[in-house]
Amino acid sequence: MKEKYCKIPKFRFNKFLESWKRLKYEDVIEVNSGKDYKHLEKGDIPVYGTGGYMLSVSEAITNKDGVGIGRKGTINKPYILKAPYWTVDTLFFCIPKNKYNLYFINAIFERTQWERFDESTGVPSLSKLTINNIQNYFPSFDEQSVIGSLFRTLDDLLSSYKNNLANYQSLKAIMLSKMFPKAGHTVPEIRLDGFEGDWELLEINDLADDFQSGGTPKTNVQEYWNGNIPWIQSSDLETNCLFETKVQKSISEKGLKNSSAKIIPKDSIAVVTRVGVGKLAVMRHEYATSQDFLSFSNLKSNIEFTAYLLYRLLQKEVTQLQGTSIKGITKVELLSKKVLIPSLPEQQAIGAYFSNLDNLINSYQEKISQLETLKKKFLQDMFI
Repeated sequence: MKEKYCKIPKFRFNKFLESWKRLKYEDVIEVNSGKDYKHLEKGDIPVYGTGGYMLSVSEAITNKDGVGIGRKGTINKPYILKAPYWTVDTLFFCIPKNKYNLYFINAIFERTQWERFDESTGVPSLSKLTINNIQNYFPSFDEQSVIGSLFRTLDDLLSSYKNNLANYQSLKAIMLSKMFPKAGHTVPEIRLDGFEGDWELLEINDLADDFQSGGTPKTNVQEYWNGNIPWIQSSDLETNCLFETKVQKSISEKGLKNSSAKIIPKDSIAVVTRVGVGKLAVMRHEYATSQDFLSFSNLKSNIEFTAYLLYRLLQKEVTQLQGTSIKGITKVELLSKKVLIPSLPEQQAIGAYFSNLDNLINSYQEKISQLETLKKKFLQDMFI
């Protein structure tokens, strides 16, 4: 006889009043082992491993929907498997028994702390016996179905937003390669309407009037820090985010005077040239930087266009940059590089195009973050 407890979750739908039952996983799922697929021919049946889809073959291992959970390697990333499918031997496929909802099972798997059940001293591993003996709380089938439907909707939304995000990120990468001239050419492959003529060859040194390096006040002098001057370091910048920084530190006037740090005017571009080379940010307010930066101020070219021009240049060359102990590029090396520049109106149009694309990418990233936070909250409060 299965043991009953007077247990209910913190949050539940109003029409459900019954206590949840504590059961072993063997009571609610059938745990099955994956197999080698190499004897099969190519086909349209997807093969899954711990990392997701691998390829397609001619036969299915089952015609029942299930939840995949790693047997070895990645053991904490369950996901829905829609029949028909095949799984490799490192991925269990768990089929819900009668009166147990697939999407509820997947959600309860997601909140299971699988690492606690790791049986290895090396590569993380699970066994059927271990999975079967794990205990958790389960409601009636009707309540499972309602909860499962909620998480299915959340997962569908997340999948849609992530797909859109990936598409826009891919579009950005493609357009960065096609809206700037390739080597040996003086015009881009794709050009916005209304513009013509060759781009002008200049050195990066010609794009701004002032170039300032940064500095770091002594970290053991308390009065040099926590002032009103934002001080950025490489870790404050994201590789693909040119218009946002998460400034974590600030320095005081004394810190500024007693170091090589300088106040950089707003509407400058801060470029990382040492640790984290390749990162850069458009700064819309006054700031100071660590010695890992070179800042471009009093720009002669459009600021957004220049940011994407530098980003494209540095991403292309970052693997070739060599320092004595870290990858980096000197001020002289960077400023002497030659680039092609269009007219100011075309610069403005290109800068606006990529800024709008980045805003769209950021909006999807924010939506994904919000949905993931909401899902995490529901996983905490809708289960026991």
